[in-house]
Amino acid sequence: MANATHTNRDGYAKQYVQFENERTRPVRDLLAAVPVTPVANAIDIGCGPGNSTELLIAHAPEARVSGLDASADMLDAARERLPHIGFTLADIAQWSASAQDHEPRYDLMLANAVLQWLPDHDTLFPQLVRRLASGGHLAVQMPDNLDEPAHRLLREIAASGPWAHKLADAARTQRFDARHYYALLTPLCTRVDVWRTTYYHALAGGADAVVEWFKGSALRPFLAALGSDDERAAFTARYREAIGQAYPAFADGTVVLPFPRLFIVATRA
Repeated sequence: MANATHTNRDGYAKQYVQFENERTRPVRDLLAAVPVTPVANAIDIGCGPGNSTELLIAHAPEARVSGLDASADMLDAARERLPHIGFTLADIAQWSASAQDHEPRYDLMLANAVLQWLPDHDTLFPQLVRRLASGGHLAVQMPDNLDEPAHRLLREIAASGPWAHKLADAARTQRFDARHYYALLTPLCTRVDVWRTTYYHALAGGADAVVEWFKGSALRPFLAALGSDDERAAFTARYREAIGQAYPAFADGTVVLPFPRLFIVATRA
């Protein structure tokens, strides 16, 4: 991930799985849309703590399943969860670019909520397709929520505070155009299915719950770029206040978090 997963994920495995049910639902929907074909060799790239790998195993129980991630912390959690699966510490961008002709190809490649961290999708996606066997499937899900208040507020707070110079490059800015991915993948594939879904996650705990959610994802690069615990606390407090206004809680403390995601299932020619 041009080291994106390594720098942004280390130490966040426990944080990430706080909302495991909500984070796992999209990968269930993604795998349900993969065409039913024989799968002998499958891989979960950016496997995180193994929640998506677990579903991949259930989807293709006869397959040889493996996983890779750029975070040792995430892989420790994945190996504890699935000790019989082979997990590899690797950067996805480097791994995708280093495929050799003699290496086995994959019948199913799963990339759940990870490729958004990587640049240059015009190069990356064709490289991933080339690692598929003929008739193999690339199944991708990416958060597509940069225009949601949670991300907009992050960018505004980062740019307006005393930390602005430290956070100038922290924000993820890559937006996803479904038509572009369709056009990119169609020459390489016999079938390209692209869709966008907004999930509405009901979280107990009001603004604190929303902040905890994003501590496991979008907040990570911002907090990592800040130099002290005091700075991180001040930034988080300002973000929590803004989140409370943008996502008002119901009387019982529940807050509904809209979360758009982009899905792609592409079948190699």
